[in-house]
Amino acid sequence: MKLLKLLFLPLLFVASLYANSVPQVPMHEEAEAVTYKAGNSLGEMFAGIYQTTGLNAFLNPIEGLKNSEGMEIDTWYQSWGRVMMILIIFFLFYLAIAKGFEPLLLIPIAFGGLLANIPLADFTGEHGMLGIMYNMGIANEFFPLLIFMGVGAMTDFGPLLANPKTAFLGAAAQFGIFTTLIGALVLSQYTNIFDFSLAQASAIGIIGGADGPTSIYVANRLAPELMGAIAVAAYSYMALVPVIQPPIMRAFTTETERKIKMVQLREVSKLEKIVFPVSILVLSLLFLPESTPLIGALAFGNFIRESGVAQRLSDTLQNALINTVTIFLGLSVGSKLAAEKFLVGETLAIMLLGLIAFAIGTAAGVLMAKLMNKLSKEKINPLIGSAGVSAVPMAARVSNKVGLDNDPSNFLLMHAMGPNVAGVIGSAVAAGVLLSFFS
Repeated sequence: MKLLKLLFLPLLFVASLYANSVPQVPMHEEAEAVTYKAGNSLGEMFAGIYQTTGLNAFLNPIEGLKNSEGMEIDTWYQSWGRVMMILIIFFLFYLAIAKGFEPLLLIPIAFGGLLANIPLADFTGEHGMLGIMYNMGIANEFFPLLIFMGVGAMTDFGPLLANPKTAFLGAAAQFGIFTTLIGALVLSQYTNIFDFSLAQASAIGIIGGADGPTSIYVANRLAPELMGAIAVAAYSYMALVPVIQPPIMRAFTTETERKIKMVQLREVSKLEKIVFPVSILVLSLLFLPESTPLIGALAFGNFIRESGVAQRLSDTLQNALINTVTIFLGLSVGSKLAAEKFLVGETLAIMLLGLIAFAIGTAAGVLMAKLMNKLSKEKINPLIGSAGVSAVPMAARVSNKVGLDNDPSNFLLMHAMGPNVAGVIGSAVAAGVLLSFFS
């Protein structure tokens, strides 16, 4: 081994000596890869190898280089932009691994982003791994529907059926979607920085539902050019629910309100659970056909679960299928984290608007619960109103945790699941409304 090291060091020295002296081969306008022809000498050969490395691509960006979509990449994005994106991706890894923020989502997304920022590899091209995944499942809206099938199979609508009035909390939490739509239009109308169309503003607004599959579905239909930023924003805020929601919940509630104990939920019959998914599907078909693909996939998964006679199919939907699709979907979303696509002003605006939408949705759910307390004898703990966003079951767990922080004997999880699953339906309905108006 020592002998090999001694032989390798002189070769490395010769290669570095000639690396800067060998000119780069100019790139053809439509070329998809950089190729170099090695000379006859050993030094030229090693210099040629160096020219094909990612290190050289970082240090010596090429003017006029185009990505797989034919978009010219500025030299800054080829070097410092990629470095910045890799640092952002490492931060996502930190949140997923060290903090435990939605690791099942953030790890595939972040790793897809890491692959997308590797120079010369062309992972995101038409024939690259990430490009194939994207075209296979996101460009045609297939992955979001599969995810909804799995979510349906994992969801128990019993808490919602036991306390139907919590559906209003799920509906109120979608308020952030429409306020953000208006906000995006205002930014476009009164500033010269952004120019979002009505369809683009609608796609941005759906982030407020904190529902990644729905956001992808709507973005692909209304604003595919903003898909990357919208998908990353939606999944990022889903992952950051434990960070974003608690301060908002505390700001809009008193300590007395946070200590409200709710009555035990009634037992829901099996017949009710079987009829419910069919009922919401029929209603969507009659009144909002644009939402039927999402609602239909959700209803199918839940019907399989509640039927009780197709356990193997239910287990597959809850485990193997949704886990597999999550991997593919996460990597596909991460493919849009390339520096030249993500580090732009529009992306930053989308991330900010998405955060505002999510915050408004959380606050609206809490305020709706407080309003219902004014009109009803049976008190509702306003903390469960924040669970009206579609982040299942993270938002419900956060409501429960904040409740336990104020009263260790006050368990709100099952009560919070009612508005939480109502939020899933609500975001699908909101998506249908936006698609029916703007698609």
